[in-house]
Amino acid sequence: MRSIIKAAMLGVTLTLPAAVTQTASSDDRVDGQVRAWAASCAACHGTDGRAQKGMIALAGRDHEELYVALLEFKSGDRPATVMDQHAKGYTDDELAALAAWFAAQPKD
Repeated sequence: MRSIIKAAMLGVTLTLPAAVTQTASSDDRVDGQVRAWAASCAACHGTDGRAQKGMIALAGRDHEELYVALLEFKSGDRPATVMDQHAKGYTDDELAALAAWFAAQPKD
């Protein structure tokens, strides 16, 4: 299963970041949608992914690392309490967009 996830991640990673950047810069609605999705993460991971002590911060982390983790939560390959359910609510492209958004946020 991990090889399937890595292959899927590689395909999206090679094509999506440019598409997300181009789309977000040309269409503010897309950027607003990704921000809305990311806002639902704030309860556990902090505003803009900058978590309080004791939680996992997402801001500024590697896009691929975040994306693979989200795919693993979605597939059930990574143990979770609630992240598996959250990830299942998004398409792989939406998860890639979320990973890119959090990766672009400053750590501090």
